[in-house]
Amino acid sequence: MIENPGALATIHILIHNLNFTTPISYCLERILGAKLNLKKSKTVTIIILFLALSIVFIPNSLAETYNNSYHLINLKNLKNYNLNIAISESLYEYYLGKDHNLNYDEEFAKFVTPYALKSIADNLWKIYADDEDFANGVLMIVHQIPYNETVQPKYPIETLVENRGDCDLFSYVAASILKAGGLDVVLLYYKTQSHMNIGVHLSHEPHEVRGQPHYVTYAGIKYYIAECTGDNWRNGWRVGECPPSLTNAPVKIITLENCEKWAPGQVTASYKTLIASSITFNVSPLYVLQGGTVTLSGKLSPELQNATVTIYVEVNGFQWNVLNNVKTDNNGVFRYSWKPKSAGVYYLRASWSGNDNYAGADSKIETVTVFSFFFISLIIITVILFSLGLFIFLTSKSNKQSFEPSPPEIPV
Repeated sequence: MIENPGALATIHILIHNLNFTTPISYCLERILGAKLNLKKSKTVTIIILFLALSIVFIPNSLAETYNNSYHLINLKNLKNYNLNIAISESLYEYYLGKDHNLNYDEEFAKFVTPYALKSIADNLWKIYADDEDFANGVLMIVHQIPYNETVQPKYPIETLVENRGDCDLFSYVAASILKAGGLDVVLLYYKTQSHMNIGVHLSHEPHEVRGQPHYVTYAGIKYYIAECTGDNWRNGWRVGECPPSLTNAPVKIITLENCEKWAPGQVTASYKTLIASSITFNVSPLYVLQGGTVTLSGKLSPELQNATVTIYVEVNGFQWNVLNNVKTDNNGVFRYSWKPKSAGVYYLRASWSGNDNYAGADSKIETVTVFSFFFISLIIITVILFSLGLFIFLTSKSNKQSFEPSPPEIPV
């Protein structure tokens, strides 16, 4: 029951037949104070939860380099070689994020990526002087990758990093290296057999073939069969040889006009043991208004001049894309000014593909938060409204301080 509506309001409380009279303002202070403490508790909980989730979902800043080694033989002089390769985590994640859908057979070609594997082709030409020997060297490499049936198609970088695959994945790897080496190559798809291998055009009929050479003809050009699936790299299938089950099987020839024309980086390949490299990366500022300038800089070790550094960007947790390629100066330093056009959370990293002596390297991942004009305006309005509300509250409280609440009167 409320009394004296024009004066200081009070409330009657009846507890065990004892009648208490106390100002409503006193009760409200206790109630609101409890609610305020509850809100504080909830706020602290939300902040802790947000920080925990931030730690969980922020991308791993520790980059990894994937290494492997492949045996090779020159069949003419029987010399043995070990080709060491290294693949940066940034290049692997770039291909993980690319489109993997296949809508029709001709789209097989998009999984052939010559530029990314060009360093492997360049190294094969160092030990092979003939295109047949080169093709057989490529087959030796794919025959060393363990067989594992895979439903989803994958790009060669994924297959090399994961070190497993099946007929189509091996064919993509082989076709990529051969095309990077300058050879004319096609994919051969045996739909009734659920199988794939490749055809390679050579400057002459293959000499190392054991038996009659097999080939297909397309546009008047002979493409010799190259079976990419096998686990015997030393004495396995050679170019011109065909598994008996495929000899009379219908085959669809898929040309590579639609293969990938460019890649943001390359596999590092060398016959020497690759030396580790490193790359630093700095971003300033970490928080910027939409359209503002962000300076990206870093340094490559070893200090190589004119080395190409690729800067990758991931926006709001989507796939990695290339922001730009920059060159290092004579001290191995690089710098790039960037103006993000849209608001969001950006993850950035720098990467170097390496050379004959050094393995490639990735920097740590840096985060830039870009605020929109609308968001900043909203914050300003919120601060103004909060300040106004606080001012009204404090003014109202000071006006009521003259009315000191009396303690409850307990009747005797």
